Amino acid sequence: MIDKKDIRDISGFITDSSMWSIDFANQVADEFDLNLTEKHWEIINLIRDLYEKTQKVPELRTVLKSVRFKNAEFEIDRKYIYNLFPYGYGQQACKIAGMREPKKLWLDL
Repeated sequence: MIDKKDIRDISGFITDSSMWSIDFANQVADEFDLNLTEKHWEIINLIRDLYEKTQKVPELRTVLKSVRFKNAEFEIDRKYIYNLFPYGYGQQACKIAGMREPKKLWLDL
């Protein structure tokens, strides 16, 4: 088990994204009582991939655009993300994906 005092800030977000691991993601998900499915992991991995490319926490609209491209036959919108992550993109999906705390409110738009 990861000691959250060592790598998380007061809000529970990771302090150094390079310290993220699958164990970390599962631990944070457990705190939300969330069972991570393949759909959750698709979003988590996409957030991490986009972050690796830009070194910025990706906006929700960027994530949605990428998910829509890969899943054109399904309706992918904000509601889809909020069904997976009921506490929100910034407050739950980004936290589980090992992003720093999003500072801009438009991240969830």
